[in-house]
Amino acid sequence: METTALDHPSPPLAEQRRTAPARRVVRAVAIAACLPYLTLKIAWLSGSTVGIPAGSSLRGSLEDSSFYAVNVLTVAMDLAVVALALALTRPWGRCLPAWLLVLPGWIATGLIAPIVVAFPLQTALSLITGSRSTPPGDPWLDEWVFGVVYTGFGIQGMALGTLFVLYAKDRWGPLLRGRTADLMASPTRPVLRIAAAAAATASLPPAVLHTVWACGGTVGLTASRIAEHTTTTAIVEADSAAFAVLGAVGILLAAFRPGRTRLVVPLALGWTGGAASAAWGGWMLLAGIVAPDDSGEPGTSPLMDLTYAVQMLLGMLVLVAGAYLLAERAAARGATAAQRRG
Repeated sequence: METTALDHPSPPLAEQRRTAPARRVVRAVAIAACLPYLTLKIAWLSGSTVGIPAGSSLRGSLEDSSFYAVNVLTVAMDLAVVALALALTRPWGRCLPAWLLVLPGWIATGLIAPIVVAFPLQTALSLITGSRSTPPGDPWLDEWVFGVVYTGFGIQGMALGTLFVLYAKDRWGPLLRGRTADLMASPTRPVLRIAAAAAATASLPPAVLHTVWACGGTVGLTASRIAEHTTTTAIVEADSAAFAVLGAVGILLAAFRPGRTRLVVPLALGWTGGAASAAWGGWMLLAGIVAPDDSGEPGTSPLMDLTYAVQMLLGMLVLVAGAYLLAERAAARGATAAQRRG
């Protein structure tokens, strides 16, 4: 896909100057929201046990190479959020290839969006019922760690999402306007519809299984996961099921174009649902491999691994189909403009 096909002129200089102060404030908020998480992770990498209570299994993992590697990875991911916030608000960000911004933005959306939805619900439920957010037994982390970290993630998500929407509107606004019924026929439409049907099919196993696990079902779960089940984890499972469905709905609307749905609706649903499915499917699959439970057994079961892998497949199908749809739309608009100039 040609990057230049998705590029559009910047808005007038006067408009950039008018919006720049507000974007600088949002950028500062996004970067500041990364600091608590980065501070905590760097402390752990330095050997500190801050936030890790006595008796936690994490204390014995501080010197473990897998634990160290995961923490280095998460520090790099949070630093990438800082870099992305800068790229979305600085003039040099307009010169970057589209994929260099879209792909990190997609991954960040996938990791943060489920937290933005689930954490407020978990917090509200905890305040109403007075229940703990962690399962009974030896505490894994101090309660305040979850509040600080996930509050920071929520602020990151809202700030970074705002910056990305504004950036996309400036750079690709003409491609995102209109309705699904206005999409031109293309030679790849049958392939897009096949991909949409495949994505919808792939969404069913994760949606069903996560719903079953949210309701307390134990099919395919490890003993440690069953023991950890609380209303908090039930919300996480329901969250995963919902985002899998959203990704499938988004690509189906884009492929079959019913009625006069605004194009931005299926794009937003597909982007968010597909990203969440792929990012958390991949993260949980990785966590199951590198982080065994306290008994030394794998952290996930074969059925759980398969579910996470299917989530990744769903997300990739949605991403690729959406990229081709927008690339064809950009090419059609370019051809029309060339004809008019001719």
